[in-house]
Amino acid sequence: MWLVLLYLGAVVAANLSVTYFGPISTPINAFFLIALDLTTRDGLHERWYGKNLWWKMFGLIAVGGFLSWLMNRDAAQVAIASCIAFFAAGIADAVVYQLLFKRSRLVKLNGSNIVSATVDSFLFPTLAFGGFIWWATVGQLFAKIVGGYVWSLILRKALWKEEKGRAKSVQEISVGISDA
Repeated sequence: MWLVLLYLGAVVAANLSVTYFGPISTPINAFFLIALDLTTRDGLHERWYGKNLWWKMFGLIAVGGFLSWLMNRDAAQVAIASCIAFFAAGIADAVVYQLLFKRSRLVKLNGSNIVSATVDSFLFPTLAFGGFIWWATVGQLFAKIVGGYVWSLILRKALWKEEKGRAKSVQEISVGISDA
């Protein structure tokens, strides 16, 4: 439960910060808040694996956007952009995470974070601000990759306390990808 609250708190804080400060805040948010979300997302992936993973992740993303909008109605465009970017990044992350499932924790977490950070970094600023902003995209991408690595080191033990429910075979991994 604490991972869900951490995830939602970071999403809402990032969305409200971007609403208030604009594109200039995106690289800072990317390092501290969005990289945290990408990292906690993988911890939730492991905990929810085989337990309606996709529905829970989509619900979590939607709740984050809704809470952002609820706290500040001016955050609507940012919240919608955030949801769309997180949905797309989440799908990319889950596929790569599953492909790396038998690798070390840091490899699968950071490998999937690189892919999801790339997707999110291109989509979010374009949708939130109505066009491609190269410095926001590049700044976010770099900050998410580095921040994701830092968060993976900080949260490594807390994210993977439980070893239960981890996939043992390729067949179980493919079932996890199609779990809807």
